[in-house]
Amino acid sequence: VQLVESGGGLVQPGGSLRLSCAASGIIFSINAMGWYRQAPGKERELVAAQTSGGTTNYADSVKGRFTISRDNARNTVYLQMNNLKPEDTAVYYCNARELLTTLGYVEVWGQGTLITVSS
Repeated sequence: VQLVESGGGLVQPGGSLRLSCAASGIIFSINAMGWYRQAPGKERELVAAQTSGGTTNYADSVKGRFTISRDNARNTVYLQMNNLKPEDTAVYYCNARELLTTLGYVEVWGQGTLITVSS
């Protein structure tokens, strides 16, 4: 089982980006999927997460600017990021928790994708 991310890159302040993360492998169900980020010299922090039932959780710093969504049938999670700020610069990691596989429940991380917000 692995998570494959796409959509990172360089964007100007005020711009938008959309991240995608697809889980592949033998997967029976996934409870929560979400996004974390880690800026240089800082700890990894939750950006946004969504359960299979649709409950969402956002970091205060991104509320009103970022939107998380899921396609449960495709085991894919998206993060639409609008009005990006320089302080959003970080490596963004996809996360899947309580992912049920043939080995039982596991937690999986993506490889990370860099987002740089700069003029």
